[in-house]
Amino acid sequence: MTVTGTVEKKGFGFGTWALVAEDGTTYELKDPAAELKQEGIKVEIKGKIREDVMTIAMIGAVLEVESYKLL
Repeated sequence: MTVTGTVEKKGFGFGTWALVAEDGTTYELKDPAAELKQEGIKVEIKGKIREDVMTIAMIGAVLEVESYKLL
């Protein structure tokens, strides 16, 4: 799947990185690259939803990044 949106840091402490899609859906990014760990950047991410992964943050579906480009 391909999702376009804005990267945000969610939560307390170390927090977790999320992609807020243009339609408002929030995806938790699984092991994002260092370049994606920037609050407010607009990106297009290609990846897959990992239904076999659970996280403490529980902010949305876990999106495993396969590739991305900054917009």
